[in-house]
Amino acid sequence: MKTSGKVLAAQVAKIKDSDVFSIRSENLPTWCPGCGYFGIHQGINNAIQRMNIPHHKVVTVSGIGCAGRYSFFANTYGLHTVHGRTLPVSTGVKLANPELTVFAVGGDGDGLAIGGAHLPHIARRDINVNYILFDNSIYGLTKGQPSPSSPPGFKTKVSPAGSTEQPLNATLLALSYGATFVARLFAGDPEGITAALIEGIKHPGFAFFHVYTSCVTFDKQFKTWDHLKKWVHPLPENYDSSNHAQSIAHVLEDDYSMGILYRKQDS
Repeated sequence: MKTSGKVLAAQVAKIKDSDVFSIRSENLPTWCPGCGYFGIHQGINNAIQRMNIPHHKVVTVSGIGCAGRYSFFANTYGLHTVHGRTLPVSTGVKLANPELTVFAVGGDGDGLAIGGAHLPHIARRDINVNYILFDNSIYGLTKGQPSPSSPPGFKTKVSPAGSTEQPLNATLLALSYGATFVARLFAGDPEGITAALIEGIKHPGFAFFHVYTSCVTFDKQFKTWDHLKKWVHPLPENYDSSNHAQSIAHVLEDDYSMGILYRKQDS
């Protein structure tokens, strides 16, 4: 059955006005089969759809790495920036047009190594940007070197005897720098990511989402799916996300509790 030109034009206009399409673009993700980034993508997609945010009012800013091409996979406006510069670029986007919903996305190498110096400043300025850190504790795009969040003893082709460095704790860093919304999440739980993102997008300041995920190609030792599924668990029922000191103490004691760890109530 053919559709007339006028009817088709009306349908397209209606769709454009309502922005009901998924944020997935026509560019299919190039991530490895089984990569946790698919779950994160689903969580972001769900949050935008459920909040009815028009896609032309969303900007995704990405850097370099496996997460760096995210802006190509999302049917939103996007900027593919240079290595480690997602946060200053996303700050500029938000300040230029405060009406936009801005996502900064990147991996642990992009965000904790070359880009690590930008996290404290966007946190202390409390810029209304949603920063999603895809943390698989490895440089996946460049074939598996240890990253700033890799644990001691982590063996790769360039560290056959095991990494000797202490890892950075991205959640603890964000809390220490004064981020007013901090969540730790699991890529194997897209619904949990969706729920946290919805709350973070509503939050009027900087929102940091530390997402644990797996590199199925280069990590057969540490953050495997089997390990993560055993390790991750919800926050305690009596957990108070408004208590900043308690949030820091909890993160120091428990590396694998998932949920909204801190939300400043008067920000």
